[in-house]
Amino acid sequence: MSVNQQAHTGPPYGQPQPGYQGYQQPAYGGQPLPAVPQSQYGAYNGPMPGYQQPVPPQGYFPSLGFPSKGSPVSLNSDTSSLAPNFIGSLRAPPTSGAPPPASGASLPSGHLAYSQFGHGDVQNGIPASAAPMQRPPASQPFLPGSAPTPVSQTSTFQQYGHPPASVQQLSNHMAGMTIGSTTASAPPPAGLGYGPPTSVPPVSGSFSATGSGLYTPYTASQGPPPTSVSQGLPLAQPPFPGQPISTQRLPTQVPGFAPPPSSTGIGLSSYPPTTGAPRPPTMPGPPLPGQTLAGPPASQPNHVSSPPPPPPSTMAGPHPGPPMSGLHGPPPPTHPPQPGYQMQQNGSFGQVRGPQPNYGGAYPGTPNYGSQPGPPPPPKRLDPDSIPSPQLNELPPQQKPRHRIDPDAIPSPIQVIEDDRSNRGSEPFVTGVRGQVPPLVTTNFLVKDQGNASPRYIRCTSYNIPCTSDMAKQSQVPLAAVIKPLATLPPEETLPYLVDHGESGPVRCNRCKAYMCPFMQFIEGGRRFQCCFCSCVTEVPPHYFQHLDHTGKRVDFYDRPELSLGSYEFLATVDYCKNNKFPTPPAFIFMIDVSYNAMKSGLVRLICEELKSLLDYLPREGNMEESAIRVGFVTYNKVLHFYNVKSSLAQPQMMVVSDVADMFVPLLDGFLVNVNESRTVIASLLDQIPEMFADTRETETVFAPVIQAGLEALKAAECAGKLFIFHTSLPIAEAPGKLKNRDDKKLINTDKEKTLFQPQTSFYNNLAKDCVAQGCCVDLFLFPNQYLDVATLGVVTYQTGGSIYKYAYFQLETDQDRFLNDLRRDVQKEVGFDAVMRVRTSTGIRATDFFGAFYMSNTTDVEMAGLDCDKTITVEFKHDDKLSEDSGALLQCALLYTSCAGQRRLRIHNLSLNCCTQLADLYRNCETDTLINYLAKYAYRGVLSSPVKTVRDALINQCAQILACYRKNCASPSSAGQLILPECMKLLPVYLNCVLKSDVLQPGPEVTTDDRAYIRQLVTSMDVAETNVFFYPRLLPLTKADVDSDSLPAAIRNSEERLSKGDIYLLENGLNIFVWVGVNVQQGLIQNLFGVSSFSQISNALSTLPVLENPFSKKVRSIIDMLQVQRSRYMKLIIVKQEDKLEMLFKHFLVEDKSLSGGASYVDFLCHMHKEIRQLLS
Repeated sequence: MSVNQQAHTGPPYGQPQPGYQGYQQPAYGGQPLPAVPQSQYGAYNGPMPGYQQPVPPQGYFPSLGFPSKGSPVSLNSDTSSLAPNFIGSLRAPPTSGAPPPASGASLPSGHLAYSQFGHGDVQNGIPASAAPMQRPPASQPFLPGSAPTPVSQTSTFQQYGHPPASVQQLSNHMAGMTIGSTTASAPPPAGLGYGPPTSVPPVSGSFSATGSGLYTPYTASQGPPPTSVSQGLPLAQPPFPGQPISTQRLPTQVPGFAPPPSSTGIGLSSYPPTTGAPRPPTMPGPPLPGQTLAGPPASQPNHVSSPPPPPPSTMAGPHPGPPMSGLHGPPPPTHPPQPGYQMQQNGSFGQVRGPQPNYGGAYPGTPNYGSQPGPPPPPKRLDPDSIPSPQLNELPPQQKPRHRIDPDAIPSPIQVIEDDRSNRGSEPFVTGVRGQVPPLVTTNFLVKDQGNASPRYIRCTSYNIPCTSDMAKQSQVPLAAVIKPLATLPPEETLPYLVDHGESGPVRCNRCKAYMCPFMQFIEGGRRFQCCFCSCVTEVPPHYFQHLDHTGKRVDFYDRPELSLGSYEFLATVDYCKNNKFPTPPAFIFMIDVSYNAMKSGLVRLICEELKSLLDYLPREGNMEESAIRVGFVTYNKVLHFYNVKSSLAQPQMMVVSDVADMFVPLLDGFLVNVNESRTVIASLLDQIPEMFADTRETETVFAPVIQAGLEALKAAECAGKLFIFHTSLPIAEAPGKLKNRDDKKLINTDKEKTLFQPQTSFYNNLAKDCVAQGCCVDLFLFPNQYLDVATLGVVTYQTGGSIYKYAYFQLETDQDRFLNDLRRDVQKEVGFDAVMRVRTSTGIRATDFFGAFYMSNTTDVEMAGLDCDKTITVEFKHDDKLSEDSGALLQCALLYTSCAGQRRLRIHNLSLNCCTQLADLYRNCETDTLINYLAKYAYRGVLSSPVKTVRDALINQCAQILACYRKNCASPSSAGQLILPECMKLLPVYLNCVLKSDVLQPGPEVTTDDRAYIRQLVTSMDVAETNVFFYPRLLPLTKADVDSDSLPAAIRNSEERLSKGDIYLLENGLNIFVWVGVNVQQGLIQNLFGVSSFSQISNALSTLPVLENPFSKKVRSIIDMLQVQRSRYMKLIIVKQEDKLEMLFKHFLVEDKSLSGGASYVDFLCHMHKEIRQLLS
């Protein structure tokens, strides 16, 4: 089933929503609203640390929800004691038990059900009264001797103490899905941001919205569905007036559960508690059908702004149920609650952690939305605001709005990132221990290499892999490593040592040829060693012999990097070189399109000006005076122009090759030169090129002959190298590799869509193969004004290990900075040439599949003409035998390459992993960011051969299987209505949804075919940090930045409802930086940042922020500079004004919301995943 949702018919994106009057909510206060039953979801109560409760006996946990046959339910948001990653029960209508009361049935006043650890009155949403609700900070005491609650037809559970005046009462529709012992009400699932719920019947293939078996519709006349008795823990509490009291007695306090500490509610509980405030008196039940409620509009909590959700639109379509893409659970059990089910204590759930900044969750002492008196709160690092739920006691039962899971109560990426930073950012990560899961890529940490490669070089999807292939198949967790062999290290970390073993070369295993590493076992007094990969015993060469100490370690263990470190380099001998000849230093050839488009845009002049200074910064070995790299220049349109820039010439000479069908290089001597020797000739050439072609009228270009020319030049010079090609248009001129415009949007969502990602002709694949053989890497800078066929032009770049940069509709004033920064970094970065990589593994697993920018001529060797410090190769492993828990599993990645000085080297990275016989150990040691990196690459390769829908469905299915396997084999028993996620995979659904909604798998109408091909190639060689921010962008509230500190403001979640009109935000995804300015931003801030006096004067055309001398301007510019340095590409700055046309583009990156192209919101996708998991389990 596809994750598309029904069409949204609320107000269009970016326009003011109807019914927002200032920040009041007249519709929710006074007038009755049209009948839309609310959803059956409550909130996810994530792992809420901070509740230092006595841990109950092992094995159970209190499950969710309480029975209430017919009474309206007021559900408290309470997170005191629950299974950490629990997304509560989703229940279907009962198959037995009393029928729901008819719509007119009267209900006893004050007849309210509470979750078992109610906090008095922690509400989600706006309390009805306009006066602030008071709440004592401490938990309510249990009242001993109070009458127990009944567990019969009208069984309800109350809170400790009296209910507050403004307890909101939810109808039993809501009790259909409880989430981790609560049901939190929340804003309606805004179509995009906060539009009203959609009123269109679902289209097939989308999340079905109404009556399609995902939940059971209840018409108004049927009354609310009964809730179920979940395995709960009843607590005795004083009855409300007018409530029947059962004679059954329950213990007043169950052993093992202390009363929960005070907390703010999960959801959007609006009012701060006041210390020691008296409880307001009880409130009568909701009005009966037909009654309307008068009263003041519900007041808004004290947030900065963020308009409330508009009233839901009336329902259209055949189905009576709520328009909610939901799930439905098994029939509710009719047995009474079973005492003693308690908090899940299974290893995958994290231990109790400290308070979590930025979480909208409930935990003591951290402020919710609004200030919180009482105990002094920790520094406030919350999302600025969010939309509160409407107050439900103000609406008659038939007119309650639709609800959804509270977005604050489902796992938050921001929260997980913050927790990891605070828990693991301060200590260095020491790699000595096998199978350690490293800190997240978003955490700043130091690495100390003590025998395993740094996570900067290798990250795995799991650090504890199943012992058998059956177990691996059962879990469906892919076993993969994302390897970045030449990764740049921070200055505080040591670069890999270079080991020179002289003419004999590195010591290796005789059988499998693995290189000497810390896991090799020396035996017989050090005369032989046993290979850790294949167990073969090899003689130690005499020059390498060393005695062993009393532990069996060599006495020179710490003097030899290859015995004590995870990463190191060997100097390769001549045997490792092509044709048994040491390589010569590589060359760079700059090939510039001088057709009409390139000249007219000013591009050629810009490139020539930049190259004059850039050539002084070519990469060089550590202490070399100057770079050993030679350079050459070619310009082209329909023909090619080669330049002789020999140092002895007074002026450069041009030679034209017009026979592009049979490409050759017309000169050998003087084409590739040393920059310092030929400096004046090169400068003269770069001055002349823009003048020579200034009046060109030639619009057609060739492309393949340009690559052929570069390849021939490198062949003639007998060296490897890189071509920098600056190209503007589809190569339609008569020549080899000529292309036609085949762009066809009509193919999207058809079986032929895959052809858009495939090259038009096999010509470029063959050319790529020749380039790899020579070590000719191609970097491509594209400047298209229309379709260019990136899928075909990028083939050579992709297979040679090069990079593509794309600047659509290039304009000098806005794109110059980005292009020049990219060019500088691309020319200067560390790169290895003529590279071959092989990954060896210990017995039991082997590398079976590879993803990235490279070429493979056999099944084991990854060949790259060039490999730079930003590229990764992703390797998947499969079992070919059993593994043992004792010995674990080992990987060794060996990269043979030529350095930029022409030195042949081997870089070795070793990593040891644990092996497990228990699935719980696998799930406890996974790394979600790496898993998503692998899944995205797997899917992006899949679109070449399968319809996009098939690829999407396969992704959803695999993730559902991963989570269903966990649920079935690792989680404590609980009702099927709960969605239980492993602690380290709780972000899998949100991140997976981002991959599914990405432009490659679900393009919006504005995404071009070229964009999709470009992104597909880009992602395929991204590292884990890049895919993390690419799929879930970073959103920072700039107005919350502390101008006096160096730190970034705390990030917030990617959803429109987190944005406040009075603030300025920055969003980055590794390719773009958006600065979003709200319409109500203070004039002073606008003046300080943009140098203009009002919102309307801010220009969208800015590509950089003006340099202004004030603290706010300096801080924002320093944040942008800091982010630019972290990314491998220079991000384009885009200024977005709220309600401006560019806002559509910006909202595309608010990935937790529903997307215009039909992508599900995070909440809806979570529900969909839950449904998929339940189908697998049943």
